[in-house]
Amino acid sequence: MPRKGRATRRKLTPDSKTGDPIVAKFINSLMYDGKKSKAEKIFYGSLNRIKEQTGKDPLEVFHDALNRVKPSVEVRSRRVGGANYQVPMEVNSFRRQSLGIRWLINSSRARSEKSMIGKLSSEIIDAHNNRGNAVKKKEDVHRMAEANRAFAHYRW
Repeated sequence: MPRKGRATRRKLTPDSKTGDPIVAKFINSLMYDGKKSKAEKIFYGSLNRIKEQTGKDPLEVFHDALNRVKPSVEVRSRRVGGANYQVPMEVNSFRRQSLGIRWLINSSRARSEKSMIGKLSSEIIDAHNNRGNAVKKKEDVHRMAEANRAFAHYRW
């Protein structure tokens, strides 16, 4: 626990091309070793590929995919009377967003395609169509929370 109260949440500057703070957060999460220009090239290249493949607005497809990946409940471990219980809890909106972004990026990195642009665009399109590993991860988390609903009274 911090001694001087809660840490203030900093405002993220919106993305320069789209003006969208969620896109800026996604690019920052995609970045390795401070190589932001490389992460931007990957993201915007995947947006171009999404536009070619679907014919829809790529930003709308991206936001829809991200909304389909965000979890609403998760399980947290609670120790009660010497036993650990997996207690289902609602997810904070900031954590929902960061989990969705993280799952999209990790599942796209795990795909077996040649370039990261192809991997990311394919994963975003799959999430938009309600399939893919990121959506599967969300469904697994929801299934785990549903299975442990009996321990919901340990929530605090």
